[in-house]
Amino acid sequence: MNIPNDLLYTKDHEWIKIEGQAGTIGITDYAQHALGDVTFVELPKVGAAAQQSKVFATVESVKAASDIFAPASGSVVEVNAKLEDAPGLINQSCYADGWIARISLKDISEKKNLLDPAAYRKLLEGLDH
Repeated sequence: MNIPNDLLYTKDHEWIKIEGQAGTIGITDYAQHALGDVTFVELPKVGAAAQQSKVFATVESVKAASDIFAPASGSVVEVNAKLEDAPGLINQSCYADGWIARISLKDISEKKNLLDPAAYRKLLEGLDH
């Protein structure tokens, strides 16, 4: 399982890369493997409010539709429009080309509610693969 060290994670398998007051959000390698081939992504709208731990996007795959929960609160400033025509980018490159949205962070202190890479690895070790 690929777990980059420069990201923070949720227990629901989303990741966020925090750079200053901005955060780039996607789903983890574990999540994209569990979903199988991603066939559609319902992106949030630019300008929409994201609230930590609340649904802000949906990913559909050959297996299921899954809600994506915001790892942090803020305002959506950009979405990955490439996913509209190529949702499989999430399977091919979930941490680079397959990101879902970028937000302007409302409260940077919310990162205390997230998992660091070591804690996320430990979470995955406790799951049945």
